[in-house]
This record gives sequence, structure tokens and C-alpha cells, in this order.
Amino acid sequence: MPAKIEFQQSASLNQSFGKSLRLLCAADFQPVFDNAPVRASHQNFLILARFNQQTNPRLGLVIAKKHLRFAVQRNRMKRLIRESFRKQQPSFQGLDVIVLSRKGVDQLLANNSFSAQLEQQWQRLFKKARQLRLAIPKPVDTEPNQVSLDVSKTD
Repeated sequence: MPAKIEFQQSASLNQSFGKSLRLLCAADFQPVFDNAPVRASHQNFLILARFNQQTNPRLGLVIAKKHLRFAVQRNRMKRLIRESFRKQQPSFQGLDVIVLSRKGVDQLLANNSFSAQLEQQWQRLFKKARQLRLAIPKPVDTEPNQVSLDVSKTD
């Protein structure tokens, strides 16, 4: 008789990667490309990030066919990046992030070596974002200027 296998769902598996966590269209990507104050550069990939007005982080992927020729390789790379992003999701709070592939990314054959390099770049990105958030002064809530109109009758 085969043994019964029970699946346990851990807390990390509860975080999904739904549409609200993705940059989907060109209008979502363009602000990050135009103004990305937070960057982490690596020989094989580039990470651009920008603060957004939302509470959840969003991820966009640009994995070029000229850098990874086969769809199997591109899909594997995307899967690894999404999984890493999903695990680090609380750290990305309020950021739009784009990961771009570079020439030579096809040389990263082992999943664990790519994941380790990606993890290092995430840490650099977090550090830069934290420094930038501290440098930006918070907006002061002020009451709108009250304009008093003095309407007096002139006869």
C-alpha cells in the first residue's frame, strides 16, 4: 500500500505573484525607464527601480531573445527572478522594479549561481533605496491657504 503524502503549506508559499505585482503594459514600464533613481548593475543583468504610489511592489522583466536564444532558457530565467522577487516581496514595498538581461547572461547555467548573484543585487538595491528614502524629505501636511474674501458694500 503506498504511503500517504501530506502537503504542508508554509507561510512563504502563501505569497503569490498575481497581476497586481506585475508591470504589464508599456505605460507601466516607461516611468521606470525614464526616471530610475535606484539602480543595481551586474555584468549579466541590470535592475532599475523607482518608488511608486502603491503599497505593493511590482516587477517587470525584459529578457531579450538576443541574450538568451532559446525560449526554455528565457522562461527559466524569468521563473528564477519571479521566485526570488516573491520571496523578497516585503522588502520591495512601494517599488516598481525592472530586471533587464545583458549579454553573457546565457553563461549562468546553474540556478543556484544565478540566484546567488541576483540576491546580491537585491541587497544592493535595498541599500540604495533605503538611503534614497532617508534623503528625500517627507512632505509636510499643511492646511490649504484660506482665502478670505472681504465683501463690503460700497454705495
